[in-house]
Amino acid sequence: QVQLVESGGGLVQAGGSLRLSCAASGRTGSSYAMGWFRQAPGKEREFVSAISRSGAVTDYGDSVKGRFTISRDNAEITTVYLQMSSLKPEDTAVYYCAAAGATFVYSVYRRTYDYRYWGQGTQVTVSS
Repeated sequence: QVQLVESGGGLVQAGGSLRLSCAASGRTGSSYAMGWFRQAPGKEREFVSAISRSGAVTDYGDSVKGRFTISRDNAEITTVYLQMSSLKPEDTAVYYCAAAGATFVYSVYRRTYDYRYWGQGTQVTVSS
């Protein structure tokens, strides 16, 4: 069992930056590939970014590529970060952290059903 707690959301003006954090406790967090997804009202959950167990491999959705950066710290408690820059009003959504059991250290996943554990989400609002 892995518990995920997101933090760092808030209100920011267009063009600004925010950094989201996700703390993974419970079973060894470093055993899991991690991902960020987002969901805006009335829309499906969308892939944002993913990072492998080791942190060596990352992946980004087309809408955030070049603006967002994912990273992780595999300390006693694994923490995953999402640095968001050049934010746009269309980035407004609830952002969710997720953990996927990964056999291979370089695997990353884009599909929601690859992820077993989910956080409660943190709201990001970008004003124009």
